[in-house]
Amino acid sequence: MNLTELGWGPFFQQQLTPDERQLLPARVFRQDTNQYHLVSAQGKMVGVLPGRFRQEALSKADLPTVGDWVVVSPIDSDQPDRVQIEKLLDRKSKFSRKEAGEVHDEQIVASNIDTVFIVSALDRDFNLHRIERYLLLSWTSGAEPVLILNKSDVCKNIDKKVRDLKIIAMGSPIHVMSAKDNNGLDSLRQYLTSGSTCAFLGSSGVGKSTIINELLGYQKFDTGEVRADDSRGRHTTTFREMVEATGGGMIIDTPGMREIQLWADNVSLSHSFQDIESLAATCKFSDCKHNTEPGCSITRAVSGGELEPERLARYFRLANELEHFARRQSASVKAGRGGKKQQHKRFSKLAGKRPNKKG
Repeated sequence: MNLTELGWGPFFQQQLTPDERQLLPARVFRQDTNQYHLVSAQGKMVGVLPGRFRQEALSKADLPTVGDWVVVSPIDSDQPDRVQIEKLLDRKSKFSRKEAGEVHDEQIVASNIDTVFIVSALDRDFNLHRIERYLLLSWTSGAEPVLILNKSDVCKNIDKKVRDLKIIAMGSPIHVMSAKDNNGLDSLRQYLTSGSTCAFLGSSGVGKSTIINELLGYQKFDTGEVRADDSRGRHTTTFREMVEATGGGMIIDTPGMREIQLWADNVSLSHSFQDIESLAATCKFSDCKHNTEPGCSITRAVSGGELEPERLARYFRLANELEHFARRQSASVKAGRGGKKQQHKRFSKLAGKRPNKKG
């Protein structure tokens, strides 16, 4: 493969200094605990990070992840496939969420992607609220979301679910398919062009790995059965990996994510809820709380059946979540450098490195 087929372009090339242009560009296709599996114009290799990377990183997001571009240098002439990562290039896009659990840190699920395939199953696991969160993060990732409704072979009310989904999709493409019956897969191939990168996201058991295997034409990723009582599957994909698609393009498979916590540095509700925010702009009072105020366009739309109460409730829940996130970020900023030092020490310990005395 040449660099263009891997996704290289002017955005990355212009980041290199004259000296760095002598180094080898490579892309991360899989990440292990202490090393990175890379692919370049010279083939596959294993990259390691120098200590300064971990010492300078304030977050896991400052370290390479699947989909990233780096430049590397040789370590030992006797081991040409083992290299040192010298620089992580800026990302043109990234799908991020808050790391699961109590840790307040950004987790980059995939980077430098052009299309985010949000896969949902048309069984008991179909969940509009979860899809809405995926869409919200996708629209702020820099990539284009595409909705896939899999398992059409087990659903009798497909039309209703598609109608419900169109309300929150805001024009994003929707594809109904059955990977099990190999039905509808051809509609996805239009997104897999040479040099493009697509990431598949969704809960365990929705069929991401099955779809990818069909697109690849061989069994690359393990697949598993789902529980009959709640349609939930086990994690057959346990790590993220990028592979080349048949006919061109790169595909990133990801583990199932049931918990989608917003990472709200640049998240806006404007795209996901254009209808509600357009209504809010026509309220009589600019500080309308959309509750009991006179002249409220939103409450009038709900009363008139133009706006579903559940959609408005989801809007308020997400708005409150973003407000809570903003307060946490504000408190972190007020902590100043001391807060950053503590964050740096915490992350250094997580990375298995002892922080230097200067913090």
